[in-house]
Amino acid sequence: MKYLILIPDGMADEHIEALGGLSPMAKAKKPMMDFLASKSLVGTVSNVPEGMVPESDTANMAILSFDPKVYSKGRSPLEAVSMGIDMKPDETAYRCNVVTLTEDEENYEDRIILDHSADEITTAEADKLIKTLDEKLGNEFRKFYTGVSYRHCLIWKNSDDKYNFMRPHDILGKRIGDYLPKEADGGAEFLKLMKDSYDILKDHPVNLDRKARGLKPANSAWLWSPGKKPQLPSFKQKWGLDACVISAVDLIKGIGLCAEMKSIDVEGATGNVHTNYDGKAAAAIDAFKKGADLVYVHVEGPDECGHRAELENKVLSVELIDKKILAPVYEYLLNSGEDFKIMVLPDHPTPIRLRTHTITPVPFFIYSSNNEVAGVDTFNEDTCEAASNYIPDGYKIMEILIEK
Repeated sequence: MKYLILIPDGMADEHIEALGGLSPMAKAKKPMMDFLASKSLVGTVSNVPEGMVPESDTANMAILSFDPKVYSKGRSPLEAVSMGIDMKPDETAYRCNVVTLTEDEENYEDRIILDHSADEITTAEADKLIKTLDEKLGNEFRKFYTGVSYRHCLIWKNSDDKYNFMRPHDILGKRIGDYLPKEADGGAEFLKLMKDSYDILKDHPVNLDRKARGLKPANSAWLWSPGKKPQLPSFKQKWGLDACVISAVDLIKGIGLCAEMKSIDVEGATGNVHTNYDGKAAAAIDAFKKGADLVYVHVEGPDECGHRAELENKVLSVELIDKKILAPVYEYLLNSGEDFKIMVLPDHPTPIRLRTHTITPVPFFIYSSNNEVAGVDTFNEDTCEAASNYIPDGYKIMEILIEK
């Protein structure tokens, strides 16, 4: 038996008036998803436990069968693992976004956060900024590491791994002073670093060039999601399957690596709507050909479109995932001569209206080539909820996929 798990990150949404009352999932032309869902077990699942923050690390950890209440240590340490950083026990990892703040205000606290991704800055540009931050602000206790696009990492020795930072994508369009680290609760060093980063980056040649080209500058670092080095059980030891993960995002790669799964990089995979869909499909097919039992394909595009309130692009990203990833991989599996199962679900919703993640249960389908069942005519939030098949603990869905 072969298994494909496809995660269109943040695909679930709400009814939107501009789409005639449909959600982006319902609006999208996705014949492959709809065809498979018509012959599948369908329902909804909560991948984020009540009381936990609806982040991609928590949700994807759950889908891969690891209870977030037990194993979640924050997303930054997982990203650090993906970057090849060998964290020591006394070190804390922090996600370090390069963000866009307004520049007209005199005080840092009065600035407005415009974009958590700085117009989805390229990795090459961001690398120059991160190297400058490390040169100016790094020392024997802390070091900056370049990630992908706007997503980077700070490793800080003997630092607070429990500090409650605000997620930048939750406060878009708001005055940052209400959400910055506070000196009174132990955040003085974090606040100083973020303020200093603005002074260093606002007139950096990379940002001057970006503004000249009509792009938003990446003019401040924003710290969040601290954590110590993570420990996950081996996926193969747990399930007896050779598994791999395909993603453009260090977080997802890190989860896979911590679970002793193989991480496959795809050239041109960006983490946004303009990614290498064909390359991800080809990588998944190649992994199956080389003996992988389970391939976990994560596609960030719908999530980024949700954060950026790009309605048309969110619909488009779902259509491209269906056409360029799901359809060719299904066709390969259909002609492989082996039984197979396909599970498709977003990790969490990222509604256009809110521009951030929510804890709402997400739709899923599980298709089995040797056990087709009556499903739903079209795959979306409403049809799957109406199926009245709700899984309250997302970390149990892998058991349903593999053992039922």
